[in-house]
Amino acid sequence: MTSVKNNNMFPPGLVSNLQQVLLSRKGGGGGEEKESDLSNDDNDQSTEPSTSACVENTEEEDNNNSKPVVLITNGDGIDSPGLRFLVEALVREGLCSVHVCAPQSDKSVSSHSVTLQETVAATSAEINGAIAYEISGTPVDCVSLALSGALFSWSKPLLVISGINRGSNCGYQMFYSGVVAGAIEALICGVPSLSISVNWKKEESQDSDFMDAVAVCLPVINAAIRDIEKGVFPQSCSLNIEIPTSPSTNKGFKLTRRSMWRSSPSWQAVSANRHPSAGHFMSNQQSLGLQLAQLSRDASAAGAARRLTTQRKNMVEIESVGAAGKSDSNRVKKYFRMEFLDKEQEDTDEDLDFRALENGFVAITPLSLSRHIEEDAHLAASDWISSTLHGDQ
Repeated sequence: MTSVKNNNMFPPGLVSNLQQVLLSRKGGGGGEEKESDLSNDDNDQSTEPSTSACVENTEEEDNNNSKPVVLITNGDGIDSPGLRFLVEALVREGLCSVHVCAPQSDKSVSSHSVTLQETVAATSAEINGAIAYEISGTPVDCVSLALSGALFSWSKPLLVISGINRGSNCGYQMFYSGVVAGAIEALICGVPSLSISVNWKKEESQDSDFMDAVAVCLPVINAAIRDIEKGVFPQSCSLNIEIPTSPSTNKGFKLTRRSMWRSSPSWQAVSANRHPSAGHFMSNQQSLGLQLAQLSRDASAAGAARRLTTQRKNMVEIESVGAAGKSDSNRVKKYFRMEFLDKEQEDTDEDLDFRALENGFVAITPLSLSRHIEEDAHLAASDWISSTLHGDQ
């Protein structure tokens, strides 16, 4: 009788009885030939699907390995139309293997924040033609994780693209921006990067503008992929691309400098009646277990500060937490909501990012990690843009 290795830790007698039952159902007997046939049939059934899957995966991997890898992230979240339209276009172009690692929710004003001492979840996502993961963290978490080699089989893509973001990130607004931070994180790690945003206006813009924005920036992306492989793409900077409100009627590309423009933060007091009660806090979170763990840590830390981000956009509650068991009756709690308001700028320099954007140009601003190399980075970007986009201009 053909020997069967017992890998399941069941008693040998039970395994033998099960085998006899299976043999009898197959046609009776119990001889060596019958059992051998059963074993072969089982092996065929168990291995055929996996062999087919392995062949399919191998072919896909071979196709991916033959193309340069481009990583896509953003600040608005993996379901945003800007990211989806961009990925679809890159897949359709077929010049690169597209990998996506983006926040699972809106992190557009997360700046360069990272997640420490908390578990970050990476969940596979369905985007046709791309290998995609949604991350329970910030854009910087996404890029850092992707480049670590822990999530993908590679650790250094050819290019990182962060966007396309809903809302401009000119001037000092870049310091708040999650989409720009994703590109800067790639630059810190030595990977060429682009950040892309559309000057979104509620009363004018619509989701179809993202399709036009993709068409506008695709020549820049394709040129970057080509020239990075040739070794002629600017190495010391990340390019921040700002697309005007009406992408299809833009006046062309313009190399710009970062201005001092920023939206004006406006804080407004919010009535306690309009703020969700503490009882609603748990229902608004994704994981009860994680929140219980967080509450446990807070309760054990006397005088700790807990920052509770609510469902209301741009609204943050800052709460002081006393020692466990201490009465809250003497504490005063207030609620505030912060919004960014646009304000007029008096600077008329046409070479500044926000001014070029307002005048209908696609503003391309080189961002470097040090002011000491800022001028060299600007000159390198100027040479590349002039030679690459001359026909478009």
